Amino acid sequence: MKKVTIVGAGLAGSEAAWQLATRGVQVVLVEMRPQVMTKAHKTGRCAELVCSNSLRGAALTNAVGLLKEELRLMGSLIMQAADTARVPAGGALAVDRDLFSATIDQHLREHPLIDLQSVEAEEIPAASQKSPVIIASGPLTSPILARAIEELTGSGSLAFFDAISPIILAESIDQTKVFRQSRYDKGDSDDYLNIPLDRVMYEEFIADINAAEKFGGHAEVELEGDNNLRPFEGCMPIEDMAMRGHDTLRHGPLKPMGLRDPRTGLRPWAVVQLRQDDSAATLWSMVGFQTRMKHPEQLRIFRKMPGLENAEFVRLGTVHRNTFIDSPRCLNPTLEFRNRPGLFFAGQVTGVEGYVESTAGGMVAGLNAWRMLTGKPTSPAPIDTATGALMHYISDPSRKEFQPMNISFGLMPSYFEADPKSGKDARRLATAERALGSIREWILG
Repeated sequence: MKKVTIVGAGLAGSEAAWQLATRGVQVVLVEMRPQVMTKAHKTGRCAELVCSNSLRGAALTNAVGLLKEELRLMGSLIMQAADTARVPAGGALAVDRDLFSATIDQHLREHPLIDLQSVEAEEIPAASQKSPVIIASGPLTSPILARAIEELTGSGSLAFFDAISPIILAESIDQTKVFRQSRYDKGDSDDYLNIPLDRVMYEEFIADINAAEKFGGHAEVELEGDNNLRPFEGCMPIEDMAMRGHDTLRHGPLKPMGLRDPRTGLRPWAVVQLRQDDSAATLWSMVGFQTRMKHPEQLRIFRKMPGLENAEFVRLGTVHRNTFIDSPRCLNPTLEFRNRPGLFFAGQVTGVEGYVESTAGGMVAGLNAWRMLTGKPTSPAPIDTATGALMHYISDPSRKEFQPMNISFGLMPSYFEADPKSGKDARRLATAERALGSIREWILG
């Protein structure tokens, strides 16, 4: 029987395994957890979400919303689980993270063609066109495997700090001091808890985080003497944003636009939003509050906020190292490694950023490994799709000083071909309709 080996059971590896197994391919899925844990993961389940429970915008006028719809058309297990585990989040798709990963984990473990092995991969398995390999080891690739990847790529790993937001126990929040509302009343209009800050509170908050003691990195990073790794723009810690300007946070994650405190009838000076993190609404995450402040500082500063005076944090913010390869130099848009037939990379280790983007990489690598095994030529997703545009971006050999990238309409040439006089949303919808048509044709091809 045809076989594919996949290293890493995160979102990309799980998606690739499912696509292959449902097409009759034997899959050996190698995952080091729970035998070897990372600094960010808490369980040994497949596709555990770490940084956030949000898969971001759901509408087709949002590029990541289009990417999600493309994945649904391609039969994505990750999207099926996300829709099953959905929790209220206004215009975003957020999930109960435990139900989400448990659903995926169960599907993979119960599939007769998937052999899930809990062992640390210490080298890159031998790959060929008759026995493809997909490396989907993620941003927290173990040091021993990272060294093997460095030997393959011939260059040192690029890296940056990725940060995680705190999560609060609902019963510890003083509901009399917060109010329910989604920004601009999207979704069910009351999907978020909002902590209003007046100008004095905001000024004190900025002063506190600027003065707080910061965490430079995990122990293994510090031992390497690499304490100045840059943060990723799309997951910037709040203290790094604050350093860019006094009002940066007030125009970012703490922006009050679209919100009004019902007790005053006024828009607050700034707002800290809490988003439901589980289906029972017992846990709430601080939206956009990625941080590398040390834990005692987080407790001291966050408990000054109205409603959080007695907050019980089930998880405080942390920071971890995120490694990725120089994909423009190493990969084709099919995600096959150049000059190494049968070896694919997928997920955040390729320099895509975000849960949905990682899933798309797993989809592309999985489908192309299947095409290779069945004697069909590998095929990049069309560039007029969100999936294809992202894969072309990360594999463009002309790209220099490569940095991780989320999907955006700016990556899609077809967006700039739409009538500019029709307005932004109309152009995006036209781009989305064209993309969905192209992805349907690609699936059938």
